[in-house]
Amino acid sequence: MTQIIALANQKGGVGKTTTAVNLGIGLVRQGKKVLLIDADAQGNLTDSLGWNEPDKLPVSLATIMSKVIMDEPIVPDEGILHHAEGVDLMPANIEVSLVNTMSREIVLRSYLNGVKGKYDYVLIDCMPSLGMITVNALAAADSVIIPVQAHYLPAKGMAQLLQTINRV
Repeated sequence: MTQIIALANQKGGVGKTTTAVNLGIGLVRQGKKVLLIDADAQGNLTDSLGWNEPDKLPVSLATIMSKVIMDEPIVPDEGILHHAEGVDLMPANIEVSLVNTMSREIVLRSYLNGVKGKYDYVLIDCMPSLGMITVNALAAADSVIIPVQAHYLPAKGMAQLLQTINRV
C-alpha cells in the first residue's frame, strides 16, 4: 500500500526540500519505489535533483493538475522524470490556479489515485505557505513531516500548521 507523506511548514528554509530528497533516495536504497512531487512553484526540489531550468520542462505538476481540473486524459508516466538515484520526480515550475475549481482541495489526490499503485512512497515537498496547493498536499497525504527549527517563531508557525492539518 502506498504511503503519501507531505513535507510541510509555512516557514521557508527549514529543510523541507532537503528532507524530501534525502528521505526519498534513502527509501530507494532500501528497495522502495518512490515518487517525489515538487509542489512548490519555485521548483527547488526539481532544481536539487539536477533539472536546473524547470521553466523549460514541457510537463509539470501544474500541467497535470490542470488536466485533472479540465477532466482531460493523463498518459501514464506523463511528466514524470527519472533520476539516476532511482527516485521519480513530478517537477514544478509554475503554480496552478485553483480559485474557481470545484473540489479544489482534492485535485492532487485525484491525480495520485491514478499513479500511487506504482510506488511504495509518494513524498510531497510543499511550498512555504498554507495556500491551496499545500492544502491539496495535506488532503492527499496519509501523514505529514514538519521540519522545524528549534526557535520561537518557527515553533509558533508550527502551531498554525497543526491547526490547518486538523481542519483538512
